[in-house]
Amino acid sequence: MFLSSRCRAALIFPCTLLLSTPALPQQPAPPPSGIRITVDRVDVGVIVTDSNGQFVGSLRREDFHLFDNGAEQPITDFLSIDEPAQVLLLIEAGPAVYLLQGGHLQAVHALLDGLSPADRVAIARYNEAAEPILNFTSDKSSAAGALDQLRFNLGFGQLNLAASLSTALDWLALTPGKKSLVLLSTGFDTSPPAAARTLLARLKSTDVRVLAISLGGELRGAQPVETKRSKKAAAAPEKAQAVEEGFAQADEVLKTIAEANGGRAYFPRTAKDFADVFTEIAQLVRHEYNLGFLPPVDDGKLHGIEVRVTSSASGAPPAPAYRVDHRQAYIAPPTHE
Repeated sequence: MFLSSRCRAALIFPCTLLLSTPALPQQPAPPPSGIRITVDRVDVGVIVTDSNGQFVGSLRREDFHLFDNGAEQPITDFLSIDEPAQVLLLIEAGPAVYLLQGGHLQAVHALLDGLSPADRVAIARYNEAAEPILNFTSDKSSAAGALDQLRFNLGFGQLNLAASLSTALDWLALTPGKKSLVLLSTGFDTSPPAAARTLLARLKSTDVRVLAISLGGELRGAQPVETKRSKKAAAAPEKAQAVEEGFAQADEVLKTIAEANGGRAYFPRTAKDFADVFTEIAQLVRHEYNLGFLPPVDDGKLHGIEVRVTSSASGAPPAPAYRVDHRQAYIAPPTHE
Protein backbone atom coordinates (compact mmCIF):
# COMPACT_ATOMS: atom_id res chain seq x y z
CA MET A 1 0.00 0.00 0.00
CA PHE A 2 1.38 3.39 -0.94
CA LEU A 3 -0.38 5.45 1.75
CA SER A 4 -2.21 4.69 4.97
CA SER A 5 -5.86 5.76 5.15
CA ARG A 6 -5.00 8.20 8.00
CA CYS A 7 -2.38 9.97 5.92
CA ARG A 8 -4.66 10.14 2.89
CA ALA A 9 -7.50 11.60 4.90
CA ALA A 10 -5.26 14.33 6.32
CA LEU A 11 -4.34 15.60 2.84
CA ILE A 12 -7.47 15.09 0.76
CA PHE A 13 -8.74 18.45 -0.52
CA PRO A 14 -11.47 18.71 -3.19
CA CYS A 15 -10.65 19.78 -6.71
CA THR A 16 -11.16 19.06 -10.38
CA LEU A 17 -9.27 20.18 -13.49
CA LEU A 18 -10.93 21.55 -16.64
CA LEU A 19 -8.99 20.53 -19.71
CA SER A 20 -9.10 20.50 -23.51
CA THR A 21 -10.15 17.55 -25.67
CA PRO A 22 -8.00 14.41 -25.21
CA ALA A 23 -5.77 13.31 -28.07
CA LEU A 24 -3.69 10.40 -26.76
CA PRO A 25 -5.18 6.90 -27.16
CA GLN A 26 -8.49 6.62 -25.31
CA GLN A 27 -8.38 2.83 -25.39
CA PRO A 28 -4.75 1.69 -25.47
CA ALA A 29 -3.86 -1.89 -26.22
CA PRO A 30 -4.42 -4.18 -23.22
CA PRO A 31 -1.35 -4.33 -20.98
CA PRO A 32 0.69 -7.54 -21.10
CA SER A 33 0.20 -10.16 -18.44
CA GLY A 34 2.45 -9.02 -15.60
CA ILE A 35 5.69 -7.78 -17.13
CA ARG A 36 6.65 -10.84 -19.17
CA ILE A 37 8.44 -9.65 -22.28
CA THR A 38 10.46 -11.99 -24.47
CA VAL A 39 13.77 -10.51 -25.64
CA ASP A 40 16.79 -11.80 -27.57
CA ARG A 41 18.90 -8.78 -26.72
CA VAL A 42 18.54 -6.49 -23.74
CA ASP A 43 18.91 -2.75 -24.34
CA VAL A 44 19.75 -0.61 -21.33
CA GLY A 45 19.53 3.17 -21.57
CA VAL A 46 22.06 4.78 -19.22
CA ILE A 47 22.37 8.38 -18.08
CA VAL A 48 25.72 9.39 -16.56
CA THR A 49 26.05 12.77 -14.88
CA ASP A 50 28.82 14.46 -12.94
CA SER A 51 28.68 16.06 -9.49
CA ASN A 52 27.17 19.20 -11.06
CA GLY A 53 24.34 17.25 -12.69
CA GLN A 54 25.80 17.65 -16.18
CA PHE A 55 25.63 14.78 -18.67
CA VAL A 56 29.01 13.10 -19.22
CA GLY A 57 29.29 12.60 -22.96
CA SER A 58 32.89 11.47 -23.44
CA LEU A 59 32.66 7.88 -22.20
CA ARG A 60 33.65 4.82 -24.23
CA ARG A 61 32.47 1.22 -24.32
CA GLU A 62 35.35 0.10 -22.11
CA ASP A 63 34.31 2.58 -19.43
CA PHE A 64 31.11 0.62 -18.80
CA HIS A 65 30.66 -2.64 -16.90
CA LEU A 66 27.27 -4.35 -17.02
CA PHE A 67 26.11 -7.05 -14.59
CA ASP A 68 23.23 -9.52 -14.84
CA ASN A 69 22.28 -10.80 -11.37
CA GLY A 70 25.78 -9.87 -10.20
CA ALA A 71 27.67 -11.57 -13.06
CA GLU A 72 29.42 -9.28 -15.54
CA GLN A 73 28.26 -9.64 -19.15
CA PRO A 74 29.96 -8.64 -22.41
CA ILE A 75 28.52 -5.45 -23.89
CA THR A 76 27.59 -6.45 -27.44
CA ASP A 77 26.28 -3.07 -28.55
CA PHE A 78 27.27 0.44 -27.52
CA LEU A 79 25.89 3.75 -28.71
CA SER A 80 25.94 7.28 -27.38
CA ILE A 81 22.46 8.51 -28.25
CA ASP A 82 21.64 12.14 -28.90
CA GLU A 83 18.31 11.90 -30.67
CA PRO A 84 14.92 13.60 -30.37
CA ALA A 85 13.28 12.99 -27.02
CA GLN A 86 9.64 12.01 -26.49
CA VAL A 87 8.32 13.33 -23.20
CA LEU A 88 4.90 12.68 -21.67
CA LEU A 89 3.95 15.13 -18.93
CA LEU A 90 1.55 13.43 -16.49
CA ILE A 91 0.11 16.04 -14.12
CA GLU A 92 -1.87 15.43 -10.94
CA ALA A 93 -5.31 17.03 -11.26
CA GLY A 94 -6.41 16.93 -7.64
CA PRO A 95 -7.61 16.95 -5.03
CA ALA A 96 -4.94 19.12 -3.32
CA VAL A 97 -3.15 20.66 -6.29
CA TYR A 98 -5.70 23.45 -6.79
CA LEU A 99 -4.03 25.18 -3.82
CA LEU A 100 -0.92 25.71 -5.93
CA GLN A 101 -2.72 28.00 -8.37
CA GLY A 102 -0.71 26.54 -11.24
CA GLY A 103 2.66 27.96 -10.18
CA HIS A 104 4.48 24.72 -10.94
CA LEU A 105 2.94 24.64 -14.42
CA GLN A 106 4.52 27.99 -15.23
CA ALA A 107 7.88 26.43 -14.41
CA VAL A 108 7.22 23.68 -16.98
CA HIS A 109 7.95 26.33 -19.60
CA ALA A 110 11.62 25.96 -18.57
CA LEU A 111 11.40 22.35 -19.78
CA LEU A 112 9.78 23.37 -23.07
CA ASP A 113 12.39 26.09 -23.59
CA GLY A 114 15.21 23.62 -22.89
CA LEU A 115 14.04 20.97 -25.35
CA SER A 116 15.35 20.87 -28.91
CA PRO A 117 13.06 21.73 -31.85
CA ALA A 118 12.72 18.06 -32.84
CA ASP A 119 11.82 16.85 -29.32
CA ARG A 120 8.16 15.91 -28.91
CA VAL A 121 5.89 16.55 -25.92
CA ALA A 122 2.54 15.08 -24.89
CA ILE A 123 0.39 16.11 -21.92
CA ALA A 124 -2.01 14.12 -19.72
CA ARG A 125 -3.63 14.57 -16.34
CA TYR A 126 -4.82 12.15 -13.67
CA ASN A 127 -6.99 11.93 -10.60
CA GLU A 128 -9.33 8.92 -10.62
CA ALA A 129 -7.76 7.83 -13.92
CA ALA A 130 -5.26 9.05 -16.49
CA GLU A 131 -6.76 11.31 -19.16
CA PRO A 132 -4.90 12.42 -22.30
CA ILE A 133 -4.85 16.13 -23.11
CA LEU A 134 -2.39 16.71 -25.96
CA ASN A 135 -0.88 14.14 -28.31
CA PHE A 136 2.86 14.12 -29.06
CA THR A 137 3.90 17.25 -30.90
CA SER A 138 7.14 19.06 -31.63
CA ASP A 139 5.20 22.35 -31.57
CA LYS A 140 6.23 23.72 -28.17
CA SER A 141 3.80 26.64 -28.49
CA SER A 142 0.92 24.16 -28.68
CA ALA A 143 2.22 22.41 -25.56
CA ALA A 144 2.55 25.73 -23.77
CA GLY A 145 -0.99 26.63 -24.79
CA ALA A 146 -2.32 23.35 -23.40
CA LEU A 147 -0.57 24.05 -20.09
CA ASP A 148 -1.97 27.56 -19.97
CA GLN A 149 -5.51 26.17 -20.31
CA LEU A 150 -5.29 24.22 -17.06
CA ARG A 151 -7.77 25.50 -14.47
CA PHE A 152 -8.24 24.25 -10.90
CA ASN A 153 -11.68 24.32 -9.29
CA LEU A 154 -13.35 22.83 -6.23
CA GLY A 155 -14.72 19.32 -6.47
CA PHE A 156 -14.16 15.79 -5.20
CA GLY A 157 -12.12 12.91 -6.49
CA GLN A 158 -9.65 10.10 -5.99
CA LEU A 159 -5.89 10.11 -6.58
CA ASN A 160 -5.17 6.81 -8.28
CA LEU A 161 -1.49 7.44 -8.94
CA ALA A 162 -0.34 3.83 -9.45
CA ALA A 163 -3.24 2.91 -11.74
CA SER A 164 -2.88 6.14 -13.73
CA LEU A 165 0.86 5.72 -14.17
CA SER A 166 0.30 2.16 -15.42
CA THR A 167 -2.16 3.48 -18.00
CA ALA A 168 0.38 6.06 -19.15
CA LEU A 169 2.96 3.29 -19.56
CA ASP A 170 0.44 1.42 -21.73
CA TRP A 171 0.17 4.48 -23.98
CA LEU A 172 3.94 4.82 -24.26
CA ALA A 173 4.35 1.12 -25.04
CA LEU A 174 2.74 1.95 -28.40
CA THR A 175 5.30 4.71 -29.07
CA PRO A 176 8.66 3.67 -30.57
CA GLY A 177 11.95 5.36 -29.76
CA LYS A 178 13.38 6.96 -26.64
CA LYS A 179 10.67 7.84 -24.14
CA SER A 180 10.50 9.66 -20.80
CA LEU A 181 7.57 10.27 -18.47
CA VAL A 182 7.73 13.40 -16.34
CA LEU A 183 5.37 12.98 -13.39
CA LEU A 184 4.18 16.06 -11.48
CA SER A 185 2.54 14.72 -8.34
CA THR A 186 2.13 15.15 -4.60
CA GLY A 187 2.81 11.41 -4.29
CA PHE A 188 -0.50 10.68 -2.56
CA ASP A 189 -2.21 7.57 -3.86
CA THR A 190 -5.62 5.98 -3.30
CA SER A 191 -5.01 3.10 -5.72
CA PRO A 192 -5.58 -0.44 -4.39
CA PRO A 193 -2.43 -2.01 -2.89
CA ALA A 194 -2.32 -4.56 -5.71
CA ALA A 195 -2.07 -1.76 -8.29
CA ALA A 196 0.92 -0.26 -6.48
CA ARG A 197 2.73 -3.62 -6.33
CA THR A 198 2.07 -4.32 -10.00
CA LEU A 199 3.33 -0.87 -10.98
CA LEU A 200 6.60 -1.21 -9.08
CA ALA A 201 7.26 -4.62 -10.66
CA ARG A 202 6.56 -3.22 -14.10
CA LEU A 203 8.71 -0.12 -13.62
CA LYS A 204 11.80 -2.25 -13.02
CA SER A 205 11.82 -3.55 -16.59
CA THR A 206 10.15 -0.80 -18.64
CA ASP A 207 12.15 1.14 -21.22
CA VAL A 208 10.36 4.35 -20.21
CA ARG A 209 12.37 6.55 -17.85
CA VAL A 210 10.20 8.11 -15.13
CA LEU A 211 11.27 11.46 -13.67
CA ALA A 212 9.10 12.32 -10.66
CA ILE A 213 8.68 15.89 -9.43
CA SER A 214 7.06 16.41 -6.05
CA LEU A 215 4.42 19.12 -5.65
CA GLY A 216 4.45 18.65 -1.88
CA GLY A 217 7.09 21.30 -1.29
CA GLU A 218 4.75 24.03 -2.51
CA LEU A 219 1.90 22.69 -0.40
CA ARG A 220 4.06 22.50 2.70
CA GLY A 221 5.13 26.09 2.12
CA ALA A 222 1.55 27.37 2.12
CA GLN A 223 0.59 29.39 5.18
CA PRO A 224 -2.62 28.41 6.98
CA VAL A 225 -5.42 30.97 7.27
CA GLU A 226 -5.62 32.57 10.73
CA THR A 227 -8.78 31.66 12.64
CA LYS A 228 -10.21 32.38 16.07
CA ARG A 229 -9.25 30.00 18.82
CA SER A 230 -11.82 27.31 19.37
CA LYS A 231 -12.13 23.72 20.45
CA LYS A 232 -11.13 22.74 16.95
CA ALA A 233 -7.77 24.45 17.44
CA ALA A 234 -6.87 21.91 20.09
CA ALA A 235 -6.76 19.25 17.39
CA ALA A 236 -4.40 21.30 15.20
CA PRO A 237 -1.11 19.75 16.45
CA GLU A 238 -2.39 16.23 15.83
CA LYS A 239 -3.63 17.16 12.37
CA ALA A 240 -0.34 18.89 11.57
CA GLN A 241 1.57 15.77 12.56
CA ALA A 242 -0.69 13.61 10.39
CA VAL A 243 -0.10 15.98 7.48
CA GLU A 244 3.67 15.82 7.90
CA GLU A 245 3.53 12.03 8.12
CA GLY A 246 1.44 12.00 4.97
CA PHE A 247 3.92 14.17 3.09
CA ALA A 248 6.86 12.05 4.25
CA GLN A 249 5.13 8.90 3.06
CA ALA A 250 4.18 10.54 -0.24
CA ASP A 251 7.83 11.55 -0.77
CA GLU A 252 8.83 7.91 -0.30
CA VAL A 253 6.29 6.87 -2.91
CA LEU A 254 7.89 9.16 -5.50
CA LYS A 255 11.39 8.01 -4.54
CA THR A 256 10.34 4.37 -4.85
CA ILE A 257 8.80 4.94 -8.27
CA ALA A 258 11.92 6.69 -9.57
CA GLU A 259 14.42 4.24 -8.07
CA ALA A 260 12.56 1.19 -9.41
CA ASN A 261 12.85 2.65 -12.89
CA GLY A 262 16.36 4.11 -12.82
CA GLY A 263 14.82 7.56 -13.03
CA ARG A 264 15.07 10.46 -10.60
CA ALA A 265 12.87 12.11 -7.99
CA TYR A 266 12.98 15.85 -7.34
CA PHE A 267 11.61 17.81 -4.38
CA PRO A 268 11.61 21.52 -5.35
CA ARG A 269 10.31 24.16 -2.95
CA THR A 270 10.46 27.45 -4.83
CA ALA A 271 9.75 28.69 -8.34
CA LYS A 272 13.49 28.82 -8.98
CA ASP A 273 13.85 25.23 -7.77
CA PHE A 274 11.18 24.13 -10.25
CA ALA A 275 12.84 26.02 -13.12
CA ASP A 276 16.22 24.43 -12.29
CA VAL A 277 14.67 20.96 -12.17
CA PHE A 278 13.00 21.33 -15.55
CA THR A 279 16.19 22.72 -17.08
CA GLU A 280 18.06 19.62 -15.90
CA ILE A 281 15.33 17.30 -17.14
CA ALA A 282 15.44 18.90 -20.59
CA GLN A 283 19.06 17.75 -20.80
CA LEU A 284 18.54 14.28 -19.34
CA VAL A 285 15.67 13.22 -21.60
CA ARG A 286 17.76 13.79 -24.70
CA HIS A 287 21.19 12.40 -23.83
CA GLU A 288 21.94 8.81 -22.89
CA TYR A 289 24.14 5.82 -23.63
CA ASN A 290 22.57 2.63 -24.93
CA LEU A 291 24.18 -0.65 -23.87
CA GLY A 292 23.15 -3.99 -25.34
CA PHE A 293 23.86 -7.49 -24.07
CA LEU A 294 22.61 -11.03 -24.62
CA PRO A 295 20.75 -12.73 -21.75
CA PRO A 296 23.07 -15.39 -20.32
CA VAL A 297 20.18 -17.81 -19.67
CA ASP A 298 16.66 -18.35 -20.96
CA ASP A 299 14.73 -18.96 -17.77
CA GLY A 300 11.77 -16.58 -18.05
CA LYS A 301 12.72 -14.95 -14.74
CA LEU A 302 13.29 -11.40 -13.58
CA HIS A 303 17.00 -10.52 -13.71
CA GLY A 304 18.59 -7.59 -11.93
CA ILE A 305 20.75 -5.18 -13.93
CA GLU A 306 23.66 -3.11 -12.62
CA VAL A 307 25.84 -0.72 -14.62
CA ARG A 308 29.11 0.67 -13.30
CA VAL A 309 31.33 3.33 -14.83
CA THR A 310 35.10 3.31 -14.33
CA SER A 311 36.36 6.01 -16.68
CA SER A 312 40.08 6.16 -17.41
CA ALA A 313 39.80 9.05 -19.86
CA SER A 314 42.34 11.80 -19.46
CA GLY A 315 41.01 14.65 -17.36
CA ALA A 316 37.82 12.79 -16.40
CA PRO A 317 36.63 12.97 -12.77
CA PRO A 318 36.98 9.86 -10.63
CA ALA A 319 34.19 7.29 -10.97
CA PRO A 320 32.61 8.06 -7.55
CA ALA A 321 31.78 11.54 -8.88
CA TYR A 322 29.47 10.00 -11.47
CA ARG A 323 25.79 9.31 -11.01
CA VAL A 324 24.61 6.37 -13.14
CA ASP A 325 20.86 5.90 -13.80
CA HIS A 326 19.33 2.97 -15.68
CA ARG A 327 16.45 0.51 -15.46
CA GLN A 328 16.88 -2.09 -12.79
CA ALA A 329 15.75 -5.35 -14.37
CA TYR A 330 14.45 -7.29 -17.38
CA ILE A 331 12.52 -10.51 -18.00
CA ALA A 332 14.72 -13.17 -19.61
CA PRO A 333 13.33 -15.19 -22.54
CA PRO A 334 11.42 -18.31 -21.49
CA THR A 335 13.09 -21.70 -21.52
CA HIS A 336 12.79 -23.42 -24.89
CA GLU A 337 11.78 -27.05 -24.57
